[in-house]
Amino acid sequence: MFGKRPVTPKEIGSLIGSGSTISGDVTFTGGLRVDGIVRGAVRCGDGDKGGMLVISEHGCVEGEVRAAHVVVSGRINGPVHATELVELQPKARIVGDVHYKALEMHHGAVVEGLLVHQSVQEAPRTIGLKLAVGAPKLEVMSAEPKAESGRG
Repeated sequence: MFGKRPVTPKEIGSLIGSGSTISGDVTFTGGLRVDGIVRGAVRCGDGDKGGMLVISEHGCVEGEVRAAHVVVSGRINGPVHATELVELQPKARIVGDVHYKALEMHHGAVVEGLLVHQSVQEAPRTIGLKLAVGAPKLEVMSAEPKAESGRG
């Protein structure tokens, strides 16, 4: 009846209360609800395996956010990285880029930044160039205009 059961990734095991302000980075496992203010990064220690972060309507994070599942009803000033899902509730305000695999955005939510979709199949691509022996030297062109010398 009162046995201890393990915390699953969808359960909220930790709370930062509405009267609390934390200055510094926070690392959590399982689930975390933020009703107060965090001035620093909030990261799930479970990596890509799981972890749920809920920022309530009165909650605020001023820093980077990293978790598998992120639910935002309050404010985030910083980049958001979610390996699974980002849910933006009607009063959500994010100033920063949002990296997500799946996105649910309600009417009224605001993102001042880029929405970057992360696909499982996409991998960073690099292009390599080889010059043949004896080929002319390549010059790097700049977009800035060169200052002209005072000839004339």
